[in-house]
Amino acid sequence: MDFLSIRVITADVARLVDFYERATGVRAAWSNEDFAELRTPSATLAIASARTVPLFAPGAAHPADNRSVILEFLVDDVDRLHKDLADFVADFVNEPTTMPWGNRSLLFRDPDGNLVNFFTPVTPAAKEKFAH
Repeated sequence: MDFLSIRVITADVARLVDFYERATGVRAAWSNEDFAELRTPSATLAIASARTVPLFAPGAAHPADNRSVILEFLVDDVDRLHKDLADFVADFVNEPTTMPWGNRSLLFRDPDGNLVNFFTPVTPAAKEKFAH
């Protein structure tokens, strides 16, 4: 089994896609106005309209209602990105902080309130864990 993607349900696909394109520098591939994907070498962030939910199970997902999942992105320099994001991220949850497990993390919210963590391994053990 391979973990390939996570899908975020939103009431405004264009707004959320624009946010993630700006934050990650990855261009989205659009299937239609209700679905787009930001593909990276290791995983895909799918962004879908609330109109797609009934295709799976009506009422199974609700936009802007997440309080348990954090979308995480491995980045080269979290401190530099923090400065770049300041122009359009409205809700930083913390400043870049070195975590006990060796990653320097920046936690913020996307326009729908979903938590996003950009992190850079900084200790030797963390760097080894994420070595390509």
